Amino acid sequence: MKDNIHPEYKDCTVRCACGETFETKSVIDEMRIDICSKCHPFYTGRQKLVDTGGRVDKFKKRMQRGE
Repeated sequence: MKDNIHPEYKDCTVRCACGETFETKSVIDEMRIDICSKCHPFYTGRQKLVDTGGRVDKFKKRMQRGE
């Protein structure tokens, strides 16, 4: 491997929108995520509708125009 071309691998704090935080390793210091294993429907068994940026509404409008 070449010297001085690889990024520094360091501790990273991951913060979820639900308030959960945990430590991992990455090349950045902090990550902010929307869904983690504590609040994801697959792991919790609860249904949670996640609509980022109004994608569902945009799709419904587009389908209505096509009729």
